[in-house]
Amino acid sequence: MLSLRNITLTQYKNYLQESFSFDQPIIGIYGNNGVGKTNLLDAIYYLSFTRSYFFKSDLQNVHHGKSGFRIEGNFTTDMTDQHVVCILRETGRKEVLLNDELYPRLSGHIGKFPCVIITPDDARIITEGSDERRRYSDALLCQMDTVYLQHLIEYNRLLQQRNQLLRSLSERISTDRGLLDVYDAQLQRPGTYIFVKRQHFFREILPSIRSIYQYISGNDDGLELSYHSDLLTTPYAELLYKSRDRDIMMQRTLAGIHRDDIDIRLQNQPFKNIASQGQRKSLLFAMKLAEYDMLKTVKGFAPIILLDDVFEKLDALRMHQLLERVCAPGNGQLFITDTHESRIREHLEKLSVDYALIGLKQ
Repeated sequence: MLSLRNITLTQYKNYLQESFSFDQPIIGIYGNNGVGKTNLLDAIYYLSFTRSYFFKSDLQNVHHGKSGFRIEGNFTTDMTDQHVVCILRETGRKEVLLNDELYPRLSGHIGKFPCVIITPDDARIITEGSDERRRYSDALLCQMDTVYLQHLIEYNRLLQQRNQLLRSLSERISTDRGLLDVYDAQLQRPGTYIFVKRQHFFREILPSIRSIYQYISGNDDGLELSYHSDLLTTPYAELLYKSRDRDIMMQRTLAGIHRDDIDIRLQNQPFKNIASQGQRKSLLFAMKLAEYDMLKTVKGFAPIILLDDVFEKLDALRMHQLLERVCAPGNGQLFITDTHESRIREHLEKLSVDYALIGLKQ
């Protein structure tokens, strides 16, 4: 079983210096808005992913008026203690250490302490563009497969270089279209690997999402999900070659696995166009719980799950079904936040589980 026993935050967001200990499998964190409930969950997420869930720039995580931060935590995995430290130096350099050993590459840490987070902002996975759904699937795949992560890093680097060349060709700074042959050949190796892995991944997870959605909502509502990729119909080399003229005109690569998406339909109509708020919430939680289940299967132990302000987003029945599923014995450690102590206590008491409550104040 994976669990976080304690965490210390120094100059992280609203925390100047604070330590917390966690001695139960379920931790309820309560307090008024703005006291740091979400920031505490984000710090736990940071220990797993070496980055914030909410901000791309580490500078946005630094306590006001300070110039760096430190997050330190102790995990237990299979009765073995693991010490993780994440540091942002005053110089802007980021360092991550596992048991006092510095990672040469931050990517080497991803997947060691798997984590699933659910926040109010996650509705964008359903309502916004394909970037959000790829981010959802890539975050899961990277935790399960370190080779996938390396191929994704390589693909994004090559894609950025190809797009720079396209801009140069469009603005006639460069006239050497032959360089496109080089980039196209280089993109095919990581791109094909990612495509094959995504195909297998979506064959497994999409039926699971649909099943969990039916469990949460009590009805499948005619929900259909499918994986869409340019590579399903066209070989990579042909795809990139055919798109060249259009790519140059638009100054970016318009075909490839960076355009992949999950097509979500309800009664054969686009889901986001006709789904009710309750259906959207049910689908979001189904996607996250399917992520949780898959990580548990692949890793052999349950990931840590972080639920931020979910009581405001689900009705009582859906909330009970969600908690009943994630709080079952053997399902690992859960952190959940809310503004009301009594509401967390009431829901957890109904489940007859071991839990602890942490109250945060201004």
